[in-house]
Amino acid sequence: MASDPPFRARPSTRVSEEEGESTRITNLSSLESELRARRQQVHAYLVVLAGTNLGEMHKIDGPETVVGRAMSAQLRLNDDGISRRHCRVLSIGGRVIIEDLGSANGTLVNGEMVQHHELKEGDKVRLGANTMLKFTYQDKLDETFQQQMYDAALRDGLTRLYNKKFFLDRLETEFAYAKRHKTMLSLVLFDVDHFKKVNDTYGHLAGDAVLVHLARITQSMIRTEDVCARYGGEEFAIICRGIPLLNASVVGERLRAAVEQASFEYQGRRLPVTISAGVGALPEAQVATAAELVGEADEALYEAKRSGRNRVCLKGL
Repeated sequence: MASDPPFRARPSTRVSEEEGESTRITNLSSLESELRARRQQVHAYLVVLAGTNLGEMHKIDGPETVVGRAMSAQLRLNDDGISRRHCRVLSIGGRVIIEDLGSANGTLVNGEMVQHHELKEGDKVRLGANTMLKFTYQDKLDETFQQQMYDAALRDGLTRLYNKKFFLDRLETEFAYAKRHKTMLSLVLFDVDHFKKVNDTYGHLAGDAVLVHLARITQSMIRTEDVCARYGGEEFAIICRGIPLLNASVVGERLRAAVEQASFEYQGRRLPVTISAGVGALPEAQVATAAELVGEADEALYEAKRSGRNRVCLKGL
């Protein structure tokens, strides 16, 4: 009779009670660390849902953020009905509180007038006649996505300047504000001289390169509060808040000179590029609508073209 094979103990597949407890503690500790890191990456934001600064995101950074029209305000909004120091947002022990600063028209949260109010995710804050803000918590991924959506809706795909729709909406708001408060508002329209010849001679990709370079030059020369947009084709527009006609003409002339001196190149070939500009402004222009102000600047641009190009003309003097 064959003898039974010698017994060999097999390795246990069961985790000991002590080892299991250790594993659970380790996993819990890792999860808590991940959650802490996640919380540190999330920041509070105010997103502009309606108003002049539509789509912009403002991070609540620091213990106090003042909102208003004043130059010193951390979140500056220039819409109708907003006071110079309208309200402030306080970060206190992980809580975010909005406080009205004695504004003329009050601060509303979800439709109710408040003096102090702790903000929660999704709260809607109304300031003045046109501005609506949304309070939200977002991490870096959310912020990037929101910015991409904002850019896609409001910016020109080629130049990354604001698009015509945004320009027209913003001009309407700025025009109404300037008329009501009797402040200055200027508009500079400019386009590329002989742009069709550039496209016909060097190709449409060369023309696109010219527009992109021109947009970069323009953006580098205007103030933060100015709005530059691609108005259509090779035509651009700059809304200059708070400056008179003559000052806006200086803006146009500086830009004209910078473009004339700049080096526009495509595939190793230098392209001759100049611009012509027309300027219209309040209160010099006796107009009743924003569209009529565009017409004033457009007439001045036509005069610059008619009189030889590569120059700036004014309408209203």
